[in-house]
Formats: sequence, structure tokens, C-alpha cells
Amino acid sequence: MTIGNRLPSKMSKISSGISSLDSLIDSLYIGDNVVWEVDAGTAYDVFIQNFVRQSFDDSQKVIYVSFNRSPQTILNELSKFLSPDHFILIDCFTSGKGKNDSTFLRFYENTKDINAVRINKPKDIEQFTQTLNSIEDSFSPGVRYVFDSLTGMQDLWGNEGDTYKFFTYMCPRLYDLGTVAYWLLEKDAHSQSFKANLRHITQVVFDLYKRRDKLYIKALKLNNRQDREAFKPHLYEIDGRDVIITFPKREPAGDIGSRIREIRTRLSISQKELADKVDLTPSFISQLESNQISPSLSSFLQICNALDVNPGQFLGDKKVGMTSWLFRKEMVFSSPASLEDGIKMYNITIDERLSAGIVIFPPGTTLNRHFIYHKTPEFIHILKGELFVTVEDRMERLRTGDSVYLKEFFPSQWWNEGGEEAEILVVW
Repeated sequence: MTIGNRLPSKMSKISSGISSLDSLIDSLYIGDNVVWEVDAGTAYDVFIQNFVRQSFDDSQKVIYVSFNRSPQTILNELSKFLSPDHFILIDCFTSGKGKNDSTFLRFYENTKDINAVRINKPKDIEQFTQTLNSIEDSFSPGVRYVFDSLTGMQDLWGNEGDTYKFFTYMCPRLYDLGTVAYWLLEKDAHSQSFKANLRHITQVVFDLYKRRDKLYIKALKLNNRQDREAFKPHLYEIDGRDVIITFPKREPAGDIGSRIREIRTRLSISQKELADKVDLTPSFISQLESNQISPSLSSFLQICNALDVNPGQFLGDKKVGMTSWLFRKEMVFSSPASLEDGIKMYNITIDERLSAGIVIFPPGTTLNRHFIYHKTPEFIHILKGELFVTVEDRMERLRTGDSVYLKEFFPSQWWNEGGEEAEILVVW
């Protein structure tokens, strides 16, 4: 199993600093290495700036590793919200692409307010790695990272092999440190095999591109998210330092924002209290309740859980005859969550005591992870068909009527080799 499929011990969320992006991808998760494959003219630096600003707002330190930009350029871009006590600049540019030019060296004549470390020999990968690791080790977990250019690394180090080797070492290290890291690359400067190998290892990959003067974002990989909306192209606009992503409404029928506000108010829960319960920001809850944004499926179910209500209560469809104890087939199968390869999960109910769902595997499909992300015990029963499952490197064939109880270890792979659809009930 690749590093990209491992699960953090706690699926904590943080904001990217862009509310519409958080809504689209269900926020960033602790442990995410986020690779941005970008075209020229896509204003990718605004995504970085919002991530750094949000990190400062969260009182988290940021280690900014620069191969492509001079220290002064970086500080100019961040100056309006820079928090010097929370910022460490690792400068691989001045003695790299900058060739120790006096213009760039002059920056170090007055750096009293900035913690900047110049790497004297950035071409020496071992020295660079050791310096970076020593800085990492001096901080507690949670420090966030920006690597401004994998392309700049490749230009300096001379080949894709060394760049990929560094990434395969650093990506799992940062994952284990419980951080979130941004990695930038200019996609036209790298081979398809290099980009494919990075996608295999990392947790999140975004594609930023431009078509006919319009900007688009789409996800190429999103670990631990069930909603697949982000894999479609979405227009985005830049308004100053803000990024506005537009995407179709994905909420259940009805005025979901007003209904959430109504239930929250009735329970005397503040927006901040609800946000804390579901690992979102109060700003996100505020925009959701005013119907400015739509929740992802995962966020919607977590909000239902926090408010102790059935998701069906938001649908307002009286024809299906749902009550607090009855879940009609028509309702259950009306809103599937697509996983991968045509596999779908249908949530039956979510509350503080019991959750259940039905997962359907079409013939010949494979899921290289588990379909739920939590650390609570779960019971699985095969309703129809046959499936193979791997748990702790042990493979088993499951037939109709078989059951599985998971308590400590969870599957790393499911697959359906048969010629018929397989259907399972999962309760957790």
C-alpha cells in the first residue's frame, strides 16, 4: 500500500484559507501533501498566499522553501499579513538560480525581523535535506510547509530522478509529522511519468489551467474524500487576494442553509460551536446558512451528526413516507456517494449512537482503500454477491451471508472479481 493511502490517526481538518475550496474538497486534512500542477497565468500564488495567511490565523508556523523566487519577492507578496514569529524562510534561490548575485545577497544585510536561512550549496541535496530536517526537528508537530517549486528543484538538481527521490523521502516524513504541505510544479516542465509517480505517493493533487481566458481547477487525486464533485472542472476567479470557485449546487433539495440555521438555533448552538464540532470554520457555517455556498456530502453528514438529526429531515420530501424510525428504500438510494471505479455508498442514517450504509460494487471493480474513515468498530454483512478484502496483508473471500467485525484494523483493499454486483451492509 502506498503512503498516499495511509490514514492519519486523527482525521482533523484545517482550512485552505479559501472557503469555496474548502467546500469543494471538504477542507484539507492533517497529513495532506498537496501537489499543485499549474499552467502559466493561473494565479496559483494566490492559493499559496491564502494558505499561508490561514496558517498564521491558526497560530501555526510556516516553513517556506524557495527555489524559484528571491527572499525579497516572497516577503513583498506576504507583507500585508506576514507574522514574522510564525514564518521561516529556507532560501535555496539566492545561491541557486540567483548565483550569489549581490542584488539578492543584499537582502541578508537587514533580516532582523525575518527568520531566513540561506542554503549555501542548494545543489547539494544531502546538505539541503539535513538542514531542513534539523529545522523541522526543532518544532513541535503541526508546522505547515510551502515548497514553491518542484520545477525549480529539478532545474537546479539537473534531473527528475533526484527531485522524485527527494519527494518520495519528504512526502511520507511530512505526513508522519502531522503537517500540511503545498508543492508547486509547472506541469509542462515535467514528464507524464514523473507527474504520475507523484500522484501515486501524495494525498492530494490539483490541476490549475487556463482555457480561452477562463481559469479552471479540478482535483486529480483526493484521498479520504467520498464526494467526487471536485474531480470535475470548476471555474474560478481571482478578486484581489480572494479566490472564488463556482460549482453546481450539490445540496439536498430544499433550503438547506436555512434549515441548518433553524435547527442550530433551536438547540441553542452557536455557529462557532457547530463549526468546532465538525472541524470547519465559523465563516464556513455562516456562508452555508445564508446559502452562499453548498456543503460537500461529507460535511453535510457531519453537520447532521453534530445536530443529531437525520439527513432526510433536510430533504422535505413527504412522498417517500420517512419518519424518525423508518427509512424507505427510495430515500436511501436517492443520494449515493460515488467512491471510485463506479462503486457507490448509500448512507442510511447518521447519529451519535449508530450509523449505517450500503455499499455496492459493480462487477470487476476495485477500491484501494476502505470506504469509511474512522477509528470506531464496524460490522459488515455481505447482502449479495462475492468480494475479496485485504486486512493487515491477509486476503479473504467473502460470500453472501458472510460477516466481518472490524475493531483494530481496517481494510486496505476491496475488489469484486465476479460477474455480478456485490452489495454489503455496513454498521458503525
